[in-house]
Amino acid sequence: TKVDVGKGELLDIVCGAPNVAEGQKVLVATVGTVLYSPEGEEWKIKKGKIRGEVSEGMICAEDEVGLGTSHDGIMVLPDDTPIGINANEYFNVEEDFVYDIDLTPNRSDATSHLGVAKDLAAYLKINNGHSGHIKMPDVDGFKKDYDGLKIDVVVEDTKKCPRYSGVVITDIEIKESPDWLKNKLTAIDVRPINNIVDITNFVLHELGQPLHAFDADKIKGKTLRIKTLYKDTPFLALDEMERKLRDEDLIICDDDSAPLCIGGVFGGLESGVSDNTKNIFLESAYFDPQSIRVTSMKHNLRTDAAMVFEKGADPNMTVFALKRAALLMKELANAKISSDIVDIYPEPVKPAEIKVFYSHVNRLIGIDIPKNKIKEILDSLHFDIIEEKDNYLILSIPTNKADVTREADVIEEILRIYGLNNVPIPSKVSISVNHSDGKENYEIRNYLSSYLTNQGFFESMSLSLAESEKYIELFGFNDEELVYINNTSNVNLNIMRPEMLLSGLENIVFNQNRQIKDINLYEFGRSYRMDAEDILEKEYLTLYMAGKKFDESWNVESKSNVDFYTLKAHVNNILTKMNVHSAKVFPIENDDRFDYGLEVKKGENTVVKYGKVSSVLARKIDIKSDVFYAEIDFENLVRFSDSKMHVDEISKYPVSRRDVAMIIDKKIKFEEIEKLANKAVKKILKSVNLFDVYSNDEQLGEGKVSYAVSLIFEDKTKTLNDKVIDKAFKKFIYLLEQELGAKVRK
Repeated sequence: TKVDVGKGELLDIVCGAPNVAEGQKVLVATVGTVLYSPEGEEWKIKKGKIRGEVSEGMICAEDEVGLGTSHDGIMVLPDDTPIGINANEYFNVEEDFVYDIDLTPNRSDATSHLGVAKDLAAYLKINNGHSGHIKMPDVDGFKKDYDGLKIDVVVEDTKKCPRYSGVVITDIEIKESPDWLKNKLTAIDVRPINNIVDITNFVLHELGQPLHAFDADKIKGKTLRIKTLYKDTPFLALDEMERKLRDEDLIICDDDSAPLCIGGVFGGLESGVSDNTKNIFLESAYFDPQSIRVTSMKHNLRTDAAMVFEKGADPNMTVFALKRAALLMKELANAKISSDIVDIYPEPVKPAEIKVFYSHVNRLIGIDIPKNKIKEILDSLHFDIIEEKDNYLILSIPTNKADVTREADVIEEILRIYGLNNVPIPSKVSISVNHSDGKENYEIRNYLSSYLTNQGFFESMSLSLAESEKYIELFGFNDEELVYINNTSNVNLNIMRPEMLLSGLENIVFNQNRQIKDINLYEFGRSYRMDAEDILEKEYLTLYMAGKKFDESWNVESKSNVDFYTLKAHVNNILTKMNVHSAKVFPIENDDRFDYGLEVKKGENTVVKYGKVSSVLARKIDIKSDVFYAEIDFENLVRFSDSKMHVDEISKYPVSRRDVAMIIDKKIKFEEIEKLANKAVKKILKSVNLFDVYSNDEQLGEGKVSYAVSLIFEDKTKTLNDKVIDKAFKKFIYLLEQELGAKVRK
């Protein structure tokens, strides 16, 4: 294709677009032109060969130059377009600076141009002598033009919608927005649609207040109801997809309770602004951040409005934003304001009050900042001083700063404006040397980690953040027991985990779903529960075992699975390595997490619980095998460990052994037999061991079991004779028969 670009000679450009034709006026990117992909990656036009033909540029589609999204063909311009004119001159593209700001999830106040400007003004005022004055949009001209269409509003769920404001705008003209508005939206990657929608988007990014425009003529009963609907109620959204609503989603409905919009998240197809819209109801509301986050995530609707609401919009901005948008609509759509502002705000959100100590400011920042400087910074951030004493201030926090809830948050604000670079790096670091008689906790962790890793375990590190719904459903926790947090990054993770088991089981599910069946995991972690007004934080070492005992190998019997005794061996080894002596062992009771298991205690303090994870619980979270779990209270493990090593001389005298076989009730535990042996033999008993178990109701009787038990006798001062041993052994058998009802086989 020969192309004239106004340079005196024709360029050869290869073009395969279906709509290219002779005599067209088109957009041409010549060699050396830099274009940008929709993802922002730049690419340079080069001279080259395409299908064997030299190409000296590219004839562009609208998406290739950022003027639209279509790639159906090249962009054809009017016949009277001058040849050789620069595209930015022809399209009247304004040049501007665009700042990309990476916001941390907590910065609800900086989700708008106004919020960023306020922060920048504060910094410039403190550090560069700026006045610090912010020029707000003028809304003094707002007034009702006449009494016209009226829309009633009923807020049925004031928890999810603490404030709802709105106004009726009539006689609007839907048309293309002026260039200045389209350019501003395009600069921040917002696609212009029409003047009404563009105004709502403009105000959202200018003031940080999401707005929504309803076609007022499509609101049945001329009433809006803000409420939740029944689960699985169908909703046809703007993207023409039908979604099933949850019974927790906040919905804007008409008088018949038909859904018009998912509040704060996404509009409906039938109630939105179209080219035929003449009258609108303009919504400006404040929705509960957690509710918005959950709804947005559950429906996978990550809209700009949802992301502002979930961080915590300013509840006291709704009416101002409404006036700003209404005045723009009068200007750009020849509209009329035909109602008073509806403002339902039953419990106004008041500024939080926080006490800030000067000493705490200086301690956390690491530098002594003069009191006057601190007050200047707070004033620049619009923090009002309610009360001032020599050593502290009581501050009123602006409602646009939802993340500032405690003294440390205020100090962070002070430091950000003061400037991290103004905090000097110390030339020396002073440390004190502390002496400890025992091992530090980190040394014990490393010691036990080495042991478990050598035994084939892998260390897992799970999030301490968790979903409250899971713990309430699976374990029956009450809200009063859970430590709730304000997690603006992910409102589903809204508590600190109250126990350790579930996070490990989720790791097992993750591995099993990826065909990893044989799993040995350990984790050092903490649990968090409310205890009256305090938070009870405990550290644990947990073990998880599932699958085969051994890896598949030609010389190993790999068919047997891990079981209770596999786990018990590791638990006992840990207790032995930590020199935890004289602990008592009891069956686990009143813990629905286990099918069965044992609890090791020192006095009233639990050192470890271990056993088989409840089959019911495992099925609920889709675990495909038996899981064995040990929960070691790390603080008690360290507390009851003996740091001194005890060494005994090898006895010079031989040991003697006696075996006894008995038929006994299945309900009787080996611990009771061991206790009787110690009672009968006392000083010369070295150990008691259960070396055989046999069960057969037909041969032994219902509820009976056969135990084979060995007793090892030893006296470290002399050789034991048969007379002494037989006497002690007979006493043991007598106690078995009398106290436990055992039938001893002679």
